[in-house]
Amino acid sequence: MSLLFSKATLGALPLKNHLVMAPLTRSRATGNLPNELMAQYYAQRAGMGLIITEGTSPSPNGLGYARIPGIFSPEQVAGWNKVTDAVHAKGAKIFVQLMHTGRIGHQLNLPKGGRIVAPSAIAAAGQMYTDAEGMKDHPVPEAMSEADIMMTTAEYVNAATNAVKAGFDGVELHSANGYLLEQFIRPNSNVRTDQYGGSIENRARFVLEVAEAVAAAIGKDKVGIRLSPYGVFNDMPLYPEMEADYTYLAGKLNALGLAYIHLVDHSAQGAPKVPDSIKATFRKTFKQALILSGGYDVARAEADLAAGRADLIAFGKPILANPDLVERWKAGAALNAPDMVTFYTPGAKGYTDYPTLVAQPA
Repeated sequence: MSLLFSKATLGALPLKNHLVMAPLTRSRATGNLPNELMAQYYAQRAGMGLIITEGTSPSPNGLGYARIPGIFSPEQVAGWNKVTDAVHAKGAKIFVQLMHTGRIGHQLNLPKGGRIVAPSAIAAAGQMYTDAEGMKDHPVPEAMSEADIMMTTAEYVNAATNAVKAGFDGVELHSANGYLLEQFIRPNSNVRTDQYGGSIENRARFVLEVAEAVAAAIGKDKVGIRLSPYGVFNDMPLYPEMEADYTYLAGKLNALGLAYIHLVDHSAQGAPKVPDSIKATFRKTFKQALILSGGYDVARAEADLAAGRADLIAFGKPILANPDLVERWKAGAALNAPDMVTFYTPGAKGYTDYPTLVAQPA
């Protein structure tokens, strides 16, 4: 009996299987608005038990990439309503990932009045694509004042309440991959000397305040968080205290009673491997659901579920290129290869046009 394809629960939320669609930036939200094409894309992939959307900004300041969606305006809420309706009609559950890009962005990608903000005025290494002028260096961000921090926390709360209005089953706070919440946690991007900088207790303060405020607003059973210990994406180098810092986070997040922690391991893409000891610490310390992701195939997913290492397993590239991934895996069928050229390009090509088994000639 396959555990992966059997029914599951996330707290009290029933799921039709143990498969999660990982959040995948696809840059199809022209004008930062969710649209009909996106509703089609997510509905195609509703064979998964749980869908976590692409990173979606809680603030105009968080729209660092070209064509990523937001969830701070009435028009965005209305657009997301089409997505959640389409996914629910296929029997899947859906959380929106709230992603504030912080220093990972460019002014050319932000709406008028948007600001590139971060814990400290330290530019990230590397460049950002803009539709207007192509690749540009990451700018030096504005260091957030305590008033900015309070405002940003309120933006997360507003986004979470908007998510419930839009029909989402919950929200995932993106505290991974070098974006704003992780920028506070990591000592290379946070050199503050106030209560939000220095010790891990201070560097984790903003993340925990956001999580607590969002949980208070919509219910802790509707809030998950994504973490990437040992992730180095977006100029997040390793540092000696990392394991101790993330052990501290595990305990504090457990005390908040969030619905899940989504732990991502980017080693399949060349990053350092997340030590098994860290995964075991989260499993032992955090009493709610644990989602693992990173380079999984069916066999490894089944093994980790059977061993109790995780409650759900998330998949990225396989579901991107195979809308009927569950059916393909059940049938032992070959998978489509993802077309990397169209990962972030506008339009349907490489987005909603991947072939399914049913549509293919015998």
